[in-house]
Amino acid sequence: VRRKISHDKCGTERYLAIHRTVHQLGMRSNVTMLYGHIETPAERLDHMLRVRDLQDETEGFQAFIPLAFHPDNNQMRKLPAPTAADTLRVHAVARLMLDNVSHIKAFWIATGVDVAQTALWFGADDLDGTVHEERIYHMAGARTPEAMTTHEIGRLISAAGRQPIERDTLYNVLSVTA
Repeated sequence: VRRKISHDKCGTERYLAIHRTVHQLGMRSNVTMLYGHIETPAERLDHMLRVRDLQDETEGFQAFIPLAFHPDNNQMRKLPAPTAADTLRVHAVARLMLDNVSHIKAFWIATGVDVAQTALWFGADDLDGTVHEERIYHMAGARTPEAMTTHEIGRLISAAGRQPIERDTLYNVLSVTA
């Protein structure tokens, strides 16, 4: 799959070797998975199992970030976008498969706000994205807001029935909203 959709990027083994080296140097990293294009459910599971195995070895991943494919404005524009059900399944399976990775992110810019809120009940524990002027997903056709404030994200988390906790990059708690 990687050769077909991202032939100009490194292969799976190199990608995992880079993460392994980063972890061996004492740094942590996040790991992503682009889903909803030409991959099969078995290939998604294979990706997660490789992440799980490397996490068992290094304990270096702090978060897994499923990234929904956006078909607009790219070479695979004839493919359908992943459905909300696809997204929720990916998050739920990730939480079950990656019980050794502390955090599963719901990236609202890629999934849409409503689906990201729902993903908080399907395995995600982090509503990611206090970004300013996100461009990559919007160039690919995303119709989500380009930015949200910390307050707006906190309101969305509360509306989903969860407690907003502001954190830093390393998941140190900065503040808790009642």
